[in-house]
Amino acid sequence: MVYQQSPEEIRHNTYALRFPSNRISTIIEETAICCTHYDAFRFFTEPARPLNRNQLTRKTTAAFEQRGCLHANMDLYKWSAKLSPFASSELVADCFELARDIREIDMRASPYDLSSIGFAPIPIETVEGRMIYERHQREFAARSEPLRAKVISVCNWLLSSD
Repeated sequence: MVYQQSPEEIRHNTYALRFPSNRISTIIEETAICCTHYDAFRFFTEPARPLNRNQLTRKTTAAFEQRGCLHANMDLYKWSAKLSPFASSELVADCFELARDIREIDMRASPYDLSSIGFAPIPIETVEGRMIYERHQREFAARSEPLRAKVISVCNWLLSSD
C-alpha cells in the first residue's frame, strides 16, 4: 500500500501515482480498509497497518481468507503450480488464466496510473469505482469456485494416498 511514503520508498516508482501522496493519504484515511489477505497486508506500510480493520498474521490466514478476495483467487495458480505434476496441466493453465485476468483488475484498482500501458484505472476512491471493483470480485469468485474445488480435490487425493 502506498501510504505516507517518500517517492524513493514507493515499490513501483517507475509509474506515476494517480494522485499526489497527500491526496492518497486522505483517501486511505477516509475509507474503511478491510484487507483480509495476509500476503497483501504484509506489503502495507507500517503507518497503514493499524488502519486495516483486521490485524493479519501468517498464523491467522485461514481465519480471514475470503473467496471473494482477488489475491486469494490469484493464489489458486500458485497452489496448482506447486501441486504439479499431480495437478493437471489444464488445471494449472486455467488457474493461470484466472490469475492473469484478476491481476489486470488489481493493477487497474491500484494507486498507479497505468493508462500508458493500456490499463484504465478503476477509481476505487469513488462509490462508482468501488461498485465496479466489487462486480469484478463477484465474477472472479464465481469463476474461481470450480478451480478451487479441483485444487482441493488434488490435495485431498494426495493426503489420502499411501
